[in-house]
Amino acid sequence: MRTVADAPGGAKSGLGADVAPPVGRYRHSYSGAMRAWINGKMMPDPTAPAVRVTDHGLTVGDGVFEAIKVVDGLPFALTRHLQRLARSARGLGLPEVDEAVVRRGVAEVLAGQDLPLGRIRITYTGGPAPLGSGRGDAPPTLIVVADTMREWPATTAVATVPWPRNERGALAGLKTTSYGENVVALAAAHERGASEAIFANLAGNLCEGTGTNVFYVVDGELRTPTLASGCLAGVTRALVLEWYGGNEVDEPIEAVDRASEVFLVSTTRDVQGVSSWDGRELPAPGPVTAKVLDLWRQRKSELLGL
Repeated sequence: MRTVADAPGGAKSGLGADVAPPVGRYRHSYSGAMRAWINGKMMPDPTAPAVRVTDHGLTVGDGVFEAIKVVDGLPFALTRHLQRLARSARGLGLPEVDEAVVRRGVAEVLAGQDLPLGRIRITYTGGPAPLGSGRGDAPPTLIVVADTMREWPATTAVATVPWPRNERGALAGLKTTSYGENVVALAAAHERGASEAIFANLAGNLCEGTGTNVFYVVDGELRTPTLASGCLAGVTRALVLEWYGGNEVDEPIEAVDRASEVFLVSTTRDVQGVSSWDGRELPAPGPVTAKVLDLWRQRKSELLGL
């Protein structure tokens, strides 16, 4: 497996550091099922211009968000996602999120929908503000969007990227709309035939993917980085630890070279086996991954609902 230092553009200092389908597979075109709700009102046309050009979420990425899976018209783990949305908003210094209002938006975009498999995107920004980093005094912007989603394949390939996550940064662990770093990393992974990019942190330890948490098995032990690594406190990550178990440990990203199996978890991927990491083939799904996935399928219905 390639280390961070060996990744394209990587430095010897260690900082920053099935074949995946073509990149186009991951591109999303909006469906006719899309619905959008902004600041308390449903949009007649969900693709029409709606956010002001001075919105701080647009101009400087001053916002937080959540992506929530929808199964048979019902959101998965909605309460957990809203709790994290509130934590991220507080961490970014945004006004307190009104959970009841967000829930109303979620209910309205799902009402009457035939949505066997979809996703909800909740975005909460600093609202209109001056053109600069400083916030204005306008109220925040709240957007809720629902649309269809395609199922991820059972296994995938990942690639290490040379740019580090900053576990000591102001945004560490927050789910903010400042995703430029992820866009660059994911594009680099796609160029290498992978569907996900994996980051180490400034300490050189394994951290996370652009939109996933990483689990791996070494000597029969299921491991995942601690939240101190700077990774996002993933909802799916927490559920795997609660339902199946595992050890949270921070260790150099090279430790994954000894892994007998690896899987990713996220709201949209659920539990997805990794068949290749930087070209190194891995059994996928491995035996532990299969057990976690089976347990996930048995219990996920417990958290479906508004």
